[in-house]
Amino acid sequence: MNHCRKMKAGFQKILNASSSSTCYSNPNPNFFNSSKTLFFTPFSSSSSILRRRGINIKSNQIHTVVSAMSSSSYKPEQARVPPAIPVPSPPITKFKIALCQLSVTEDKERNIVHARKAIQEAAEKGAELVLLPEIWNSPYSNDSFPVYAEDIDAGGDASPSTAMLSEVARSLKITIVGGSIPERCGDRLYNACCVYGKDGILKAKHRKIHLFDIDIPGKITFMESKTLTPGETPTIVDTDVGRIGIGICYDIRFQELATIYASRGAHLLCYPGAFNMTTGPLHWELLQRARAVDNQLYVATCSPARDAGAGYTAWGHSTLVGPFGEVLATTEHDEAIVISEIDYSVMDLRRTNLPLEKQRRGDLYQLVDVQRLNSPTA
Repeated sequence: MNHCRKMKAGFQKILNASSSSTCYSNPNPNFFNSSKTLFFTPFSSSSSILRRRGINIKSNQIHTVVSAMSSSSYKPEQARVPPAIPVPSPPITKFKIALCQLSVTEDKERNIVHARKAIQEAAEKGAELVLLPEIWNSPYSNDSFPVYAEDIDAGGDASPSTAMLSEVARSLKITIVGGSIPERCGDRLYNACCVYGKDGILKAKHRKIHLFDIDIPGKITFMESKTLTPGETPTIVDTDVGRIGIGICYDIRFQELATIYASRGAHLLCYPGAFNMTTGPLHWELLQRARAVDNQLYVATCSPARDAGAGYTAWGHSTLVGPFGEVLATTEHDEAIVISEIDYSVMDLRRTNLPLEKQRRGDLYQLVDVQRLNSPTA
């Protein structure tokens, strides 16, 4: 099996020297940025395949070529295009994070007041970063999104939910990842997350990129795309507690987004989310741990509290996961404020323990960050 994992580079040398043919033709010739796509097989069958293609080579010759390859040919710096940005030194090494798992009602004013109280309580307990749930000011339904939507860009009375977040971040001098609310922009609706710094200034706004369109017969059917428009931009933001990548709920299922954030130097990924009673038990914790261990960073999630009488029932279980995939703090489904510590020195330790960045096979695969690739400042 070790030979198989190293075979591509050796085969490529053989093929380049002996024939322009390939062992396998991919229907998309641009897929690997090469017209030569290799099919990996054990040595015994590899030799026969090559002979059928007019290339006479013995297994021990293949072994010799492969043995000559070293890890330096893996080209880890080319596994991410543009190359990964080194993780910046965070402005703070240790701090407390609060995950405010809130009950949500049909009373928008009550929801705003309730969220403010939870943020204040979290700050009193020492939290320097507060994370709120997905759609915390409104019931989670396509019927409610247009009714509860706010014009975030206009601010003030046009967006009382974000006006509260700005004011409380400034007064308490904390960083807030403001969960998400329905946003109205012209004739479009978005599921949007706002990040506020200690000065109360909006530092970033993330619009949910991957809309929750799901149909599991007899379990759950929901189509966000009936009312919402997908966002177009990954969101990473420098804050007083480090560099944070933002996703909303369904965004967590797409590892490419998390990998982009890691390649942009993120310390922490925050996903306000509202998984349901079907996918929650199966995937909620699994996905958080996967995103954390794949990218060797912290992952924080925050869900609404469960309301069995609501049209959409949230799973709950807001959680903080460490860079080794370990669950550091979590809760059940009732209202709760989860307080835990983030220590970025643990990230450095884990990346030393498992130096994945030095082991990525840029000779075999690439992740292309299109936004950075097309940016003159990338």
